[in-house]
Amino acid sequence: MPMLIILYFVAFLDRTNVGFAEEALSVDRGITAGAYALGAGIFFIGYAIFEIPSNLLLDKFGARFWLARIAITWGIVASAFAFVTNDTMFIVLRFLLGVTEAGLFPGVIMFLAQWFPNKRRVQMFALFYLAQPFSQMLGAPLSGGLISFGEQFTPWAGWQVMFFVEGMMAVAAGIAAFFFLVDSPQKAKFLSDDEKGALKAVMEHENSVKHEDGPKGIGAAMVSWKVWYFTIIYFCLQIAVYGTTFYLPQQVAGLIGKAVGWEVGLITAIPWAVGLFACYYFGKHANTIRRRRNWGTIFFLLTGVAILVSAWAGANGQPLLGIAAITVAVASFLSAGPITWSFPTAFLTGAAAAAGIGLINSLGNLGGFVAPIMRTGINEAVPTDSGAWGVVSLGVFAFLAAVMMACTRFFRSKGDELLDEDVPAAVPGH
Repeated sequence: MPMLIILYFVAFLDRTNVGFAEEALSVDRGITAGAYALGAGIFFIGYAIFEIPSNLLLDKFGARFWLARIAITWGIVASAFAFVTNDTMFIVLRFLLGVTEAGLFPGVIMFLAQWFPNKRRVQMFALFYLAQPFSQMLGAPLSGGLISFGEQFTPWAGWQVMFFVEGMMAVAAGIAAFFFLVDSPQKAKFLSDDEKGALKAVMEHENSVKHEDGPKGIGAAMVSWKVWYFTIIYFCLQIAVYGTTFYLPQQVAGLIGKAVGWEVGLITAIPWAVGLFACYYFGKHANTIRRRRNWGTIFFLLTGVAILVSAWAGANGQPLLGIAAITVAVASFLSAGPITWSFPTAFLTGAAAAAGIGLINSLGNLGGFVAPIMRTGINEAVPTDSGAWGVVSLGVFAFLAAVMMACTRFFRSKGDELLDEDVPAAVPGH
């Protein structure tokens, strides 16, 4: 788990640190607002195209090799942003970043579903999700600090130093992953024979239920209505996540009246610090289907309301209220993520899991493509000093996700019933 968290920590940092360089790229390289929005979002096009193939290759070659390969290649591309010269290069590199990172997140979701039974899975997903708040809580001051360091102590622009150093962090993490990850529980030296046997029995029982209840094979997963249902929920979630994350430094800077740098980085870390504890706490206790459904619905509602409040606060010069609202939004959508993933992993297994989880993540992540373009387009159509209407549009999708999550009470997978069964004590984490 620590190795997986490190990988996602660096991945999330490298896909979102562009928010700290937005203004500098405009001044130093003439990157336009439209090119920035397209570049921020086109990452997810490359990500979506190669997501399912990458997941199937991970299933073939094993997580140890494939996750290491992903990290090393995306780290090289992330470092290349230090040499951006124009709009075209920026957009192409963002696309390539999505191509090279494709498969990391769904691969880990599938990987964890092979290691942990349903009753423990949300807790493990939540631990993995902690990389998001860690990457922003620690990454925000890190990015701001690298920018300030680069400006004061190097001959390069601060944003160049930030991109290069954080890209190389991914390369180092990929090399470490090759040596530290273990492909399957049966190959784990840290498990006893009794633990391996108990875990194998539980997972075989779960897989038999999934085979009976869920889609069988790649084709069936691709056309499963349940897979598409959770794809829409995840799409709405990602609009809220990336519509907020890509512009968070600028939004905080506007609220407090400071330029993006060390101070903005520290304040930007506050929502992620609160989100870290919320994500872990609720993930640890979401061990019944009722809690998962109800809490998921509440978190999506809170996300929508908090986003609307942050828009109002920005438009009316209320910095404390704005930062508090952003904090609630971040904590809520972070908590909703692991819960959302517990539903499809309750009925997907084998090749169907590789394809279904890849489909949900790839198409769902297109919300990250839509969000910045939608937010920018609405702000240009309805201009305000605070860009409030662009922020409001994000909250609408969070409300839609809340309704859809609430409606899961009308259908239930047999895999959900496993939450009511006892997990043998020999299984790690019990």
